Amino acid sequence: MAIEILFFGSLTDATTVGRLIVEDVTDTDQLKTYLMERYPALCSARYFVAVNQRMIQQTESLQPGDIVALMPPFSGG
Repeated sequence: MAIEILFFGSLTDATTVGRLIVEDVTDTDQLKTYLMERYPALCSARYFVAVNQRMIQQTESLQPGDIVALMPPFSGG
């Protein structure tokens, strides 16, 4: 079950990558745990999560081929 993870802004500095393929995660909570273990700098980072271009605020089930984006807070102006 391959999920594509995209990192934006300062999160690319924290992870040193802009894109990552992850296997064997079933939901966004499991994904966050995996990412924080692999990239400890994410533990203190603030970010939003989007699944397939839809912002989420709760745990979301993941399916093969889903794209998850992690984005730092942003503002318009």
